[in-house]
Amino acid sequence: MRLSLILPALALLSASPALAEELPADLVQLQVLPGWRTESGHHMAALRLTLAPGWKTYWRAPGAAGLAPILDFGQSTGIAAAEPRWPIPEVFHFNGMRSIGYHDSVTIPIDLALDPAKGPVHLAGEIEIGVCDEICVPVRLSFAADLPDGGRRDPAIAAALVDQPLTSEEAGAQATCAVAPESDGLGLTVHLALPPLGPDEAVVIESSDPGLWVSEAAAERQGGTLVATAEALARNGGPLAIDRSALRITVLGDGQAVDIRGCQAG
Repeated sequence: MRLSLILPALALLSASPALAEELPADLVQLQVLPGWRTESGHHMAALRLTLAPGWKTYWRAPGAAGLAPILDFGQSTGIAAAEPRWPIPEVFHFNGMRSIGYHDSVTIPIDLALDPAKGPVHLAGEIEIGVCDEICVPVRLSFAADLPDGGRRDPAIAAALVDQPLTSEEAGAQATCAVAPESDGLGLTVHLALPPLGPDEAVVIESSDPGLWVSEAAAERQGGTLVATAEALARNGGPLAIDRSALRITVLGDGQAVDIRGCQAG
């Protein structure tokens, strides 16, 4: 029997009573899919978010018009590490601004490394997300579920694991990055050798350095190469350097995506 836990929104942050009355009663629900123990000894579970019709929420890198999700697994036991596997998102445009996320619903697989010394396997914590239609509402949801020792392969989780970006090796993609000083920071130019993913390609550049901010990238095709440009700034306003190996570059287009980890000097 598959266990599940469905929770309503527990808190609508920064929402006035009048605004709360205008929101759908089923604005967002959170379901824990307990999943199964994998051959590697990890456990594959998932969080499923179901939104009111017409509403959307955001990917891990939401764009200038989005709200970044925050996942906290700090109340869990028996778990050494948790890695979200974000499905391929959509690119939205509103009032000239870009955001990246999901509409109606999304299942987020969670790859869990286990540690029996930390107790029975219990997944618990909070997720903070932005939920948007004509307005945006920050929402905080709590979740908790005991995970089975074995479990059955869940079709919803399996489908979300299939709906993942290709790696650079799978896509045959190569990335080179050039860095040049600018007045306020560093200019970053990325050359991506990969086949087109569609007529409208978007490039997202992320850094694992929490002190580094990377702007929304502008992208254009130059023959068989996709060229993306962005600006990098130090969050504290001080000097900065870019570790090319720590960059994560995602190309989105026409329901497809490629996830490139690191780039060579170019």
